[in-house]
Amino acid sequence: MVKNVKIYDTTLRDGAQREGISFSVVDKLHIVQKLDDLGVRYIEGGWPGSNPKDAEFFAQVGKMKLKNAKVVAFGSTRKPKTRVENDSNLQALIDSGAKIIALVGKNSILQVKQVLQTTPEENLRMIYDSVAYLRDKGIKVFYDAEHFFDGYKADPEYALNCLLTAAKAGASTLVLCDTNGGALPEEIAEAVKATCSLPGVEVGIHAHNDSGLAIANSLAAVKAGATQVQGTINGYGERCGNANLCVIIPNLKIKMGINCITDEQLAKLTEVCRYVSEVANLVPDAFMPYVGVSAFSHKGGLHVSGMSKWKGSYQHVEPVQVGNQFRVTISELSGKQNIILKAKEMGFDFTSDPKEAQRLLEQVKKQESLGFQYDQAEASFELLIRRAKPDYLPPFKLVDFMLVVEKRRRPSRVSNEDMLSEAMVKVTVGDQTIHTAAEGNGPVNALDAGLRKALLQFYPELAQVKLVDYKVRILEESGGTESKVRVLIESTDGDTEWHTVGSSSNIIEASWLALADSLEYWLIKNK
Repeated sequence: MVKNVKIYDTTLRDGAQREGISFSVVDKLHIVQKLDDLGVRYIEGGWPGSNPKDAEFFAQVGKMKLKNAKVVAFGSTRKPKTRVENDSNLQALIDSGAKIIALVGKNSILQVKQVLQTTPEENLRMIYDSVAYLRDKGIKVFYDAEHFFDGYKADPEYALNCLLTAAKAGASTLVLCDTNGGALPEEIAEAVKATCSLPGVEVGIHAHNDSGLAIANSLAAVKAGATQVQGTINGYGERCGNANLCVIIPNLKIKMGINCITDEQLAKLTEVCRYVSEVANLVPDAFMPYVGVSAFSHKGGLHVSGMSKWKGSYQHVEPVQVGNQFRVTISELSGKQNIILKAKEMGFDFTSDPKEAQRLLEQVKKQESLGFQYDQAEASFELLIRRAKPDYLPPFKLVDFMLVVEKRRRPSRVSNEDMLSEAMVKVTVGDQTIHTAAEGNGPVNALDAGLRKALLQFYPELAQVKLVDYKVRILEESGGTESKVRVLIESTDGDTEWHTVGSSSNIIEASWLALADSLEYWLIKNK
């Protein structure tokens, strides 16, 4: 097995082909900086011959001073029956100023005949001419062998001949592409070994995840001799995505002993994963290995008890190695140790009072039997701890509320009807009782407005708190409209986010409980 593997990132090109992703030029430049800090060897910036945005990117990225990475342009071999000097795609690649170009060509005889609609011989000339032309311009060429594994299964002699042609023309690396994502690890290994027998070239792997095997296939290729691994941050890509570098990199370094990046760079992995998610405007996958927020979270009481005695009992690596962290969650499955460890995270010490931890555990189990869920609402759990303290003074107390929901018909437009929600709220702050009323576009909005109207008189800074997400789940489907519901609320003050929960057979009461917890939590954390 090889001991030196170069990481090649194609998030900005192949990753951007995922539905819903559209990076601006500024986005791409910022991601380049993050990838360079991570220690990625090659960053594929895009296809300058395909769109103005990628052409602009290459004009800008050349001004950056990168410490670790080299930026690569992507393009294809010349068109059939076209001279290389007349091929607009090749000219755009040259004009990009990139010193390295990933040049894609067909390696499946079926693709050549059915898609290119040319002869196998012409395809070989296209490969040779294009690679040699770029090499004559002083450009380093990585040859991306598209559909290689499908081509190898259908006609191994022709697939290997395509590679040999690219190598003879001067390609420095032959990148074998599982373009349709249909190969199995043993098929990958066999074809990589056959390619590694060709003289004088490095071999790379570019895997897609259509069979859920892109990571396994990439690692199998490395074991078989590949020295370059292509993939994307978070596995972004067309259809089911590409090989996920956030999983491949730590597997190479920690599990296989291949120093593809340094220890210090590896510790930035989680940060980079979440940064790219943010720029892509996609919610990070909480359950992604290594970098997901739940990758090192522990919910079961037996697991947490074991973890408190030995960190290796229920996790395969140290979270800090990849920039992640150990987490304990609270639920009816918890044990006393969950309570003690989670409370410690929040600044409460129950190690000297295990009976109090047991009482809290019993309360959690009772509350969860009523529909509450604390592993998703840690702010409400912290309030549970605080409220158990005899000296706790809440910033406000709920007295009661009343809601009116009306349907009003506009007199000027007979066919248009408006829904009006009005909430009357009574709370106490210290020794004062405040009674307010407010309207909203729905009952929860009206409750929120009414409660804030009362509290802003005493806590004007509460104006910066916003409700950003509101989720309702029916807990007993067989009960129909009488079922218990759980309401989860996510709130933010612009800097931090927190989650609270409420549960009741009345959706308004459940919402009220979660909403009140949200405001109370922020007030006690910012007093």
